[in-house]
Amino acid sequence: MLAEIFNWRKLIVPALVLGLAVIFGLNLNDWNTNQAFYNNMLKVDNFSVAFSGLAIFVTLLIFILSTDFYAKDQEHLSDYMSILTFILVGALMMFSFSNLTMLFLGIETLSIALYIMAGSKRFDVRSNEAGFKYFLMGSFASCFLLFGITLIYGATGTFDLAKIADYTIQNQHHISPLFYTGMVLMVFAMLFKVSAAPFHFWAPDVYEGAPALITAYMSTLVKIAAFAAFYKLMSATFFYTSTQAELILNIAAILTLAVGNLMALSQTNFKRLLAYSGISHAGYMMLLILSAQNQPAGALFYYALAYSLSTLAAFAIAIPVFKAAGSEEIDSFNGLAKKNPVQAAAMSMAMLGLAGIPPFAGFLGKYYIFTESLHSGFHNTTLVAIFASMIGVYYYFKVIIAMYGKPANEAKIETSINYQLVLWVCLALSIAFGLYPAPILNIF
Repeated sequence: MLAEIFNWRKLIVPALVLGLAVIFGLNLNDWNTNQAFYNNMLKVDNFSVAFSGLAIFVTLLIFILSTDFYAKDQEHLSDYMSILTFILVGALMMFSFSNLTMLFLGIETLSIALYIMAGSKRFDVRSNEAGFKYFLMGSFASCFLLFGITLIYGATGTFDLAKIADYTIQNQHHISPLFYTGMVLMVFAMLFKVSAAPFHFWAPDVYEGAPALITAYMSTLVKIAAFAAFYKLMSATFFYTSTQAELILNIAAILTLAVGNLMALSQTNFKRLLAYSGISHAGYMMLLILSAQNQPAGALFYYALAYSLSTLAAFAIAIPVFKAAGSEEIDSFNGLAKKNPVQAAAMSMAMLGLAGIPPFAGFLGKYYIFTESLHSGFHNTTLVAIFASMIGVYYYFKVIIAMYGKPANEAKIETSINYQLVLWVCLALSIAFGLYPAPILNIF
């Protein structure tokens, strides 16, 4: 608001980036300090510190990209930045919750801000449609979540995760039907939030209609927050010990892998392609939710990091290409290797990282997921995931083939220093962690 009053718009993004860098350092300072706040509603531990650090880092990169993305809409820059900050705040609450009410508040803080940003292109029908669809479907999911929390409270008399876990241990053979019903409703709600099948249908339309920068944010931070919260909910409350929850998650994982990879094969729009790609990646991460008894938090964090780096790198190239071509189709990349071989090589690396090809971090990310899943006894689901991963290589190569094998269009692509910075930082980190994963895997 002060930036608008005093016309300091040019200082908004640098100030936010500097502030996030300071917060990132303060967050790391909480490492190995297990503290509870607000009557044990929030808990700071290594899990929350690690995922909060990743969320802050991703948001920092998004803010750097926003300088050029909103260059022609400086009038509303402070509005956009404040709403993006609210999304980050909601995510941080989802990493640190130790009470179901705080989980709900975190999800709603994140979701309401996202509904606004998905429809923020006021004169674009697709953006308006994306915002409305996301709001409508998200509201239904929130109702399921809230109803589930209510039933669990009715069965246990508490919202506290530790006390809910005690209830499941002490009443293994006498658990109330209300508890199971509430648990199933909460699992359904979280499946929607992570865009897992059969609750994935909102993602392609919303990803396609939302502004490209918001699609990048949804693909990374929002998915990280949803999966971290889902994992924490399942592991902290021992929901995963329920045969009902295990069956639902197993079916959902297989459906998600199948739908995400098969539907991606026929896509011609780049953002829809990455939407279905994101659904397939949700299927891989679902294997870690199934394996929660082995506490695979390190593997989840590593995969979330690898996926985020490759996705942000892809969007750092795609956004200038979309702007130059006036289209978000895969054809926009036609002949990019002839016009800008460095950018084409970088996009190829981003696609290979998403496909899980070495030496990028995505390869080891999938390897650790498959290993954890096999150790937990989900052999058939792991085989489906491996086969799905092989299918996934094909649709990522569609973009590479367009860049190297098709005639170039006449659009002139201008890539600013901010996009270049985000691109090469992400690719460098993806290769570094792909070659030396130990620092990330061993943090828990």
